[in-house]
Parts: sequence; C-alpha cells; structure tokens
Amino acid sequence: MSEQLLIDSHHHFWALDGSVHYPWLEDEIDDHFFLGDYAPIRRPFLPADLRALVPPGYRLAGTVHCEAEAARREPEVETRWLTQLAEQQGLPVALVGWAAFADPGCETQLDRQRESPLFRGVRAKPVTAARPDQYAATLGAPGSLQDSGWTRGLRLLEERELSWDLRVPAWHLADAARALEETPSLRVILNHTGLPWDRSEAGLEHWREGMRALAANPNVAVKLSELGSPMAAWDEQQNIALLAETIDIFGAERCLFASNFPVTGLNVSYVTWLAMVEQAIADADAGPGARQAVLHDSAVHWYRLPDPRITG
Repeated sequence: MSEQLLIDSHHHFWALDGSVHYPWLEDEIDDHFFLGDYAPIRRPFLPADLRALVPPGYRLAGTVHCEAEAARREPEVETRWLTQLAEQQGLPVALVGWAAFADPGCETQLDRQRESPLFRGVRAKPVTAARPDQYAATLGAPGSLQDSGWTRGLRLLEERELSWDLRVPAWHLADAARALEETPSLRVILNHTGLPWDRSEAGLEHWREGMRALAANPNVAVKLSELGSPMAAWDEQQNIALLAETIDIFGAERCLFASNFPVTGLNVSYVTWLAMVEQAIADADAGPGARQAVLHDSAVHWYRLPDPRITG
C-alpha cells in the first residue's frame, strides 16, 4: 500500500538559541495563554522533531510554517531564519509571517519578507474578546476588525497578492466576514477550525453562523486544526464532529490538514490528531477525493506551493 502524501499547513519551529527571540517562550510566562500551562513546549522544536511525529503510512511532502509570536520589532528576522532553515533542512516549504497592520512601516515589513521565496502571507491578529460576554467592549476598538486603520493591512496584502491567516474566536467570525467585503480578492485561510471555544449550545450555533458567513466567500479556506479550548475540556468525539461539520460547511477543497504542533501536543499526540482528522473526513462523506484534498491538495492550492508532488 502506497504512502499518503501529507502537507502540514500550520505548525511552528523555534530553536531558542538566540536566532529569533520569542518573549512568550524565553522570558516571562504568559498567564493568559489559551491552553493554560505550556511549560512542555518551552524547548526547541525543529524539522527533525516534526518529521519524527509523522506515523507510518504517510509521507510528509511539505509544511507551512505560521508565525510564532516572535519579537515584533523586526518580523523579517523570523522569516529570514526560517528561509535559512529550509535551505538546510528542507522544511518548511512555505511560511506565513507577521506584520503590524496599523503601523506606517507595514509596507516595508511586507516587502522585506517578500524577499524570501517561501513567504506567502501574514497572520496578524485583530483585537478580540477573550470571552463572548466581553464581545461588545471590543467593537470599534483600535486594532479591531472595525478599525479602518488596522484593516488597511488587508488591502496591502490584497495589492501584493499575499494571503491572510485569520485567527479569531468564534464570536468574531461574522465580523471577519463583513470586514472581508472590502477586499474581495484577498485569499484568506481561517486558523484552527474557527476556534469554537464556547461549547454551549448557543456558542456552537454562533460558531456555525460565523463559519457559514465566511464560507459564503469563495476566497476563504479553513485549517482543520487546534480544537483546544480555554472554556471546555478536551473532548475527542465532539472535536471529530466539529471537524466533520467544518468539512461539510466549506467542502474538502477548502479544508487543510494542520497540526499546530508543538502547541496541540499539550492536549493530544500528532498521531491521534491525524487520526481524528481522518475520521472526520470519513464521517463528512465528502466524496472520493476528499482525503487527498484535505491532507495534501488543498494546501498546495491555497498556499501556492510550487509542485503538487513536493519532495520533503
């Protein structure tokens, strides 16, 4: 039986050797980290570590690195380091950087990172509420999805044909869908299954409404990743159901396998997460090409990877 090609469309690398500074890993602990105690991941995580996690039956054909909250002063430092790492070790094959959308220097930050052949887009997080009952207080705040000074960054991405990795809790998904009306050709990849943190009946219905609003935009895809929640205990069966529902909402061609390792490792192993996504693909009954799309082809399309048969 041949191996299944796999592209991991969202993970992080860090060496913690001074190459890139990560304040949240190397300085003070972030007491508000969404998964609680993260001491187990405050150690180097590099291509060999990721490759070692992939189980038999799969061949890791490539990965997409997502910015890892490096020091914000010069985001091109992380991009350059990752580009050198890829030259030396073969991963990642593409990367998503960071830029300060509201900063007058945003254009320069983007253009410096575009010097890397791996640079595909940006993950910049808007101001959001930590809980749904705090939502109203963030509306219109500086740096929010209603702040035109911040959303100008989306236009800069659109002009440069770069993508936006969107990461907001579920109660902001509909806001994101509205904000994207101003950049109709911007390619967007939603992170972490839309972060359905509130697992109450009302909370999940709010998540569904937001996911449908984003799915109505044909330029939005979603990563099947990270279902840890600060508001609910890990529930494997519920999480599989949410993954399957996401495939139903977006379609397999707009769903990308992603591990979010090493962070997701705080809750579950790589092997188990991959098995959960496989089960969700089967449960969604999305057609004979769904598995190949989710595990490989969707990432090739949405991140404009150079070859559908990348060798990693």
